[in-house]
Amino acid sequence: MQINVNTDRTISKSPGLEEHVQTVVNGAIGRFSDHLTSVEVHLSNENREKHADGGNSCMMEARVRGYQPVVVHEHAEELHQSIKNAGGKLARALDSALGRLQDKNKHTSPAIDDPLSDKHLTDS
Repeated sequence: MQINVNTDRTISKSPGLEEHVQTVVNGAIGRFSDHLTSVEVHLSNENREKHADGGNSCMMEARVRGYQPVVVHEHAEELHQSIKNAGGKLARALDSALGRLQDKNKHTSPAIDDPLSDKHLTDS
């Protein structure tokens, strides 16, 4: 699973920030790595001021094999908190999405060899 970290112009992308994001993502959704191709993480500060707090946003998009991408958004006072919260939301969303996908595969209709074989039930 590849993890890509993207930032807007108000957030400095540093090796420490990327390492933190990768640690959070792997910890939150590492168990789904067999089902994922990549995770896109977009970090921004909605206040558009470099040192202003309160508008930190994290968007995570998990690309799932054979399924639509799963996207979550989180806002928090601190950037690290928004990353952590988004990781938790993404884990819950993947639990739900992959659970539905597995349930769908388990509950297939039984095949009927001859569609007219139960015709006698309606004939009187």
